[in-house]
Amino acid sequence: MGNTKHTGPIKLSKKPDPSLWVSSIPFGLGKIKPHHLRDTMKVVWENKDNLPYATRILTQGVCDGCALGVSGLKDQTLTGPHLCTTRLNILRLNTMKSINKEILHADIDELKERSSTELRELGRIPYPLIRKPGERRFSRLSWEDAMTLIANKYKAIQPKQAAFYLTSRGITNESYYTAAKVARFLGTNNIDNASRICHSPSKTALSRSLGIGASSCNYKDWIGTDVLVFWGSVAANNQPVSTKYMYAAKRKGTKIIIINPYHEPAMDQYWIPSITESALFGTKIADDVFQVNIGGDIAFMHGIMKHWFAMEEEEHGSAIDHSFVKEHVNGYEQLRAFVQHFDWKQLEASAGISKERIKELAVLLARSTSAVFVWSMGLTQHRFGTDNVSQVANLALLRGFIGREHCGVMPIRGHSGVQGSGEMGADPFVLPGGNMNEENRTRVENIWGFPIPEWQGDIVGVSLENALLPEEHERKLKLYYMSGGNFLETMPDPDFVQQCLKNIEVRVHQDIILNSSTLVDAKEAVVVLPAMTRYEQPGGGTSTSTERMVYYSPEIKGPRIEEARAEWEIYVDLAKRVIPEKTELINFSNATEIREEIAQAAPNYDGIQHLKKKGDVFQWGGAWLCEGGICPTKDGKGNLIAIELPELRKPEGHFYVTTRRGKQFNSMIYSDTDPFNDADRYDILMNHEDGESHGISEGDAIVAFNQFGSFTGRAKFVPLKNGNIEVHWPEGNVLIPKGVYEAEAGIPEYNTSVIVEKAETYFAHKDTKYAEKRMEELETEMT
Repeated sequence: MGNTKHTGPIKLSKKPDPSLWVSSIPFGLGKIKPHHLRDTMKVVWENKDNLPYATRILTQGVCDGCALGVSGLKDQTLTGPHLCTTRLNILRLNTMKSINKEILHADIDELKERSSTELRELGRIPYPLIRKPGERRFSRLSWEDAMTLIANKYKAIQPKQAAFYLTSRGITNESYYTAAKVARFLGTNNIDNASRICHSPSKTALSRSLGIGASSCNYKDWIGTDVLVFWGSVAANNQPVSTKYMYAAKRKGTKIIIINPYHEPAMDQYWIPSITESALFGTKIADDVFQVNIGGDIAFMHGIMKHWFAMEEEEHGSAIDHSFVKEHVNGYEQLRAFVQHFDWKQLEASAGISKERIKELAVLLARSTSAVFVWSMGLTQHRFGTDNVSQVANLALLRGFIGREHCGVMPIRGHSGVQGSGEMGADPFVLPGGNMNEENRTRVENIWGFPIPEWQGDIVGVSLENALLPEEHERKLKLYYMSGGNFLETMPDPDFVQQCLKNIEVRVHQDIILNSSTLVDAKEAVVVLPAMTRYEQPGGGTSTSTERMVYYSPEIKGPRIEEARAEWEIYVDLAKRVIPEKTELINFSNATEIREEIAQAAPNYDGIQHLKKKGDVFQWGGAWLCEGGICPTKDGKGNLIAIELPELRKPEGHFYVTTRRGKQFNSMIYSDTDPFNDADRYDILMNHEDGESHGISEGDAIVAFNQFGSFTGRAKFVPLKNGNIEVHWPEGNVLIPKGVYEAEAGIPEYNTSVIVEKAETYFAHKDTKYAEKRMEELETEMT
């Protein structure tokens, strides 16, 4: 991939720079902002019963929060300590005691009255549990009985009627790999992971455009690049430590550009707690913000390229890196002709930005010698997510911003375990070391010693839908084995998801805590298995960061949940029980053995077998993938791809809607109020001009509705692109259509169109079919 090695962390200048200050008033007093000190004290109080253990986790373990790759209190980007509220918020998951038995075995309706937040705060799952139809409470189960029940169910059905799912909840590469191997050993390719609903389009797009499936660069490349572009990413909220990198980049003269429908306050100004200057006076992060329509990114990027090609007509080489394109890129003439046929009015309408504003960014990028493009779910969670990301790759290829220092494309990961999930093969489309093609299948079969099913496995959404298939159907989902996850709060249309969960015969929830989905009935049994955290895993574990750093996180001494088991051990136990005559093919006795096999099965991970102690780390692929412009494609070149504009029609006066995150980690919510804009979880964010045109005042009770559902909240005016609204996720998932998946990567669509009205109007006319008539208008336009 590349020969240059990462050179390690650099020092951050301690000399103040008042030009970056937000305010001369210390600590941002009077401003809406996170209260880091207060939040830290709250975490200390929550962990007061286990402070020594909590301290060891923070100082010895690899962060189980976002995928920036903080090991202990250090990373590979900047020297000095790194600690953020995201990591502190989830710390209690690792130090909690077990759930009080009286509460755990209470009437199921009493448990169902609790939110997932309240269920989380009850404590850890202490031992295996079971609940059958008609039973009012969970019963304790021995590990022997639990595993026998699951194994017998597996043996009673066909492999296509079983599925596995792994969330990114601190799960290690060792667990992902073992689950991937066990699934295939048991004859099924129905295995998926949390990246399906976040960055699966990134991997798919980068693979077809550049031949890679991960970030091409490092966080260090942010610091000193000419332009750092955040596309549909609120890194300051989801990866708070990254604000230190942004600060360092600003000190080096980097221009930071934000492209997002909402002018996010967290990406505009931030008080970085570990930098004294910033903690006191704040830091201005964004140099410019381009507010696109929800779904308008493809048109916006076409506009940038259209400007570039116009610049080229006036002066050859003024916008395109022709030497790079000639030597390292396919499809230039085809893309140029394709882009030029778009009319500016069409592009402006779709993007929601004028030709003149688009030109500003086009010129800035054309005059820059380096740039890094960073994106998150604002680009991926669309039915055209793969096309969104390939458009980013088009920009990078045309300017030669690939394979060298301070350049690259980076899908920034939100969870510490998720980058490794697909690379370990816990995905229906891939195996360790590559795609599910004949060559890779044969290679892995030779390592594993057993045949791998050739049929295509199902993605998580389809697996859920398969629970509703006729009884005799070969893919009728009858056994669903889940490591973490809560589909009621992560998938569109929660009512439909609950229906699917209820129709599964046996559901296995392997987890550390209860959540709302654990309490849903099943046709035969719900089995709950207590798992260890990554810090409890015997022999330690590894995780892969956004920048492809593979970190070793040691087993940390401390209190244990007596019956909790390492996740990979549970998978091996199941496999041995289902096919006892072939246990030698699936047996791992310790985590070291797993890492040794990973090094063989996934060639990029050759080096993982040497990670044995705190601080051990290596980066697969070198500092830059596609180094020198050479891509790991068949001909060594990157591919420019002509991307069609998506259909984004909506009737006049209706709105595009998308979901956003508040103070939360995945679906785990830690506050009812967003610390950056003071929004309530049920506030509907909208532009004040849109509110006025609809007779809505700030604070009014309003309803957003469509043919899929309705969401009642209060209007909150924020600097959001007109014609668009935002609701919090997962509360707003009731508006999102079920069964709409991106064609290439299978990510669910998390954006749609809605009608917004004052609640008094909506409810006054609801019984007169008023709402239904309004929705007919919407349906007609959208079909």
